[in-house]
Amino acid sequence: MTRKIIEVGTPGTRLSVSHRQLVIERAEQQRVTLPIEDLGVVVIDDQRAIYTQAVLTSLAAADVTLILAGSNHLPAAMLLPFGAHHAGTERHWAQVAASEPVRKRTWQRLVAAKIRLQGLVLASFTGRDAGLAAMAERVRSGDPENLEAQAAQRYWPLLFGSQFRRDRDADGVNAALNYGYAVIRAAVARAVVAAGLIPSFGVFHKNRSNPFCLADDLMEPYRPYVDWRVKLLEQEFGAALMVEHKSTRAALLSLLNEGVTIKGRGLPMLTAIEASAASLARALTGGDRTLALPQGLPLAGDHDEQGS
Repeated sequence: MTRKIIEVGTPGTRLSVSHRQLVIERAEQQRVTLPIEDLGVVVIDDQRAIYTQAVLTSLAAADVTLILAGSNHLPAAMLLPFGAHHAGTERHWAQVAASEPVRKRTWQRLVAAKIRLQGLVLASFTGRDAGLAAMAERVRSGDPENLEAQAAQRYWPLLFGSQFRRDRDADGVNAALNYGYAVIRAAVARAVVAAGLIPSFGVFHKNRSNPFCLADDLMEPYRPYVDWRVKLLEQEFGAALMVEHKSTRAALLSLLNEGVTIKGRGLPMLTAIEASAASLARALTGGDRTLALPQGLPLAGDHDEQGS
């Protein structure tokens, strides 16, 4: 079943729980109830929202990703379940004990998958992949040549124009990218915890002030999907593309229900991320080293997102 993606954006919304239903109440609007087990992601983008403790605990118990947005509409925090995996402690020890060669080979696969998808994104908009498919095949264990950065130098100017610079503080395309990446990161972080892994202990990212290094590793092959959607939005809205517009955020949130291919199976992206996290857990804890990573551009299909 495809889980629903909900954005709460009406000022003064009140959220509560009744009989395993999320209750949404807004001034002068009809009361809405949704089964909590049907939810995948809830984004609260309302500085005046009121919600009960039962909302937080019920969403966490149902493995729902809860994202809290700041006044700039960008995700500011997320709620992750505690002790989500029955063998969590055992997996933590195994993860920490994973050898350097295992971590390097894992990073190799993540980088190669990312570059390969970047090439597909470029080809879909420009008709050519700028050699990124060939570059992906050259990635070695640990990516010692930093082909990830070399690919980025080719990729961004060809996708968004020669004057484009990736700037995390800029508006327009950059702000849309920031929003999309933050949503994907939250979903990946939840999946990593649910798989019984330590989210702060990465295979490549090692910033000691970052509590989600492993999530940042695993999300790399999913970033090009955000780029793909933002490019479509730029083509539609041009300079008027703004993350403050609800339609922009809804389009980026809907990515989590886009169909992507994992090992020959079409899955909603939210489910695909869970499969990737489970495969990463096996790879880092002595099991099958093969990673289940996305392949190809999103599949045609229905989206299932809602706003309030």
